Amino acid sequence: MAEVGREVTGRIVLQQCLYAKLQVKPPDQDSEAEWVEIRKGMVVYVCFFNGAESSVIAKMVSSLLSVKLSESDNGKRVSILDLPGDVLIVPQATLGGKAKGRCMQYHSNADKKLAMELYSSLIAQCKEELQAHSKWAESGAVLKHGTYGNRQVLNLDTNGPYTHLLEF
Repeated sequence: MAEVGREVTGRIVLQQCLYAKLQVKPPDQDSEAEWVEIRKGMVVYVCFFNGAESSVIAKMVSSLLSVKLSESDNGKRVSILDLPGDVLIVPQATLGGKAKGRCMQYHSNADKKLAMELYSSLIAQCKEELQAHSKWAESGAVLKHGTYGNRQVLNLDTNGPYTHLLEF
């Protein structure tokens, strides 16, 4: 988590969900749209800022997989690993926006090439950590992710707007 007085280099918004469907490729003249879907679990929106380095990825992964956000069958809050539940990671550059007058500006976002590399690394490390946790790996839970740089359509069913912001 970001310390007081330290510049934020990454932001994650976590949203518990019962079901989510994300368009990862828009339709074109030759093919229909492509989608990924998850069941009960969480949606992770991620944005990287200027100054972000690969060292932030391990902190992000540890936080998002260990935070007790998900509601178990008995109503107790547990981590996504202990639920176990599905994970959908969505690149969300707009999390870096700041209002200037009536417009949003994104000058503090990381360069697109760097952000894409960090996003790929985040997905790879999440996948590795999830698979290493036997309860999650054996449950049939899945990790899905969006496509960096594309506008994506998201359908989300939730049992309440239980959304949290994490900064790194």
